[in-house]
Amino acid sequence: MSLNENEIRRYLETPELLEKAIEGLTEEQLKWKQAPDKWSVTEVLSHLADHNLIVSFRIREIVSGSTVQLPGFKQDPWVEHSFANAGAATDILELYSALIRYNAQLFARLPEEYGEKTAVNQKGDKVTLNDVIRSFIEHVHVHLGQIDRIKRNDPTSLNSSCAV
Repeated sequence: MSLNENEIRRYLETPELLEKAIEGLTEEQLKWKQAPDKWSVTEVLSHLADHNLIVSFRIREIVSGSTVQLPGFKQDPWVEHSFANAGAATDILELYSALIRYNAQLFARLPEEYGEKTAVNQKGDKVTLNDVIRSFIEHVHVHLGQIDRIKRNDPTSLNSSCAV
């Protein structure tokens, strides 16, 4: 089996999906939090950029044939202690998109059989490069749903429901 071309295409579409998800939101809406312990849209984007950094490293570990266990990370402390909500959504998406493009260049150079190269993830499970790419896409879609929920609950958003 080879690198899954359909998954690569879906992977490449994730920046556009994120851009579309935040289209038209004001800075206030991007930073709005339903509660202190809940993420804003900007914090979700920051988490996805952090996740993209880690996954980019995991991809290279798999491609290199490394036998080191793939790293995990503590998402909440990364978001909180990087003061992610003070960041700009456009800057975060710029980094996210640049990593996607950089990884796409790598995927284009890889032999087809590299899709089945394996490593051990942070849970101790054996995963293929195709698995990592598929999981990344699914993770982005989970957070697209989270962004949609935040927008629906934001009292300043046009998407929120209001009593008439």
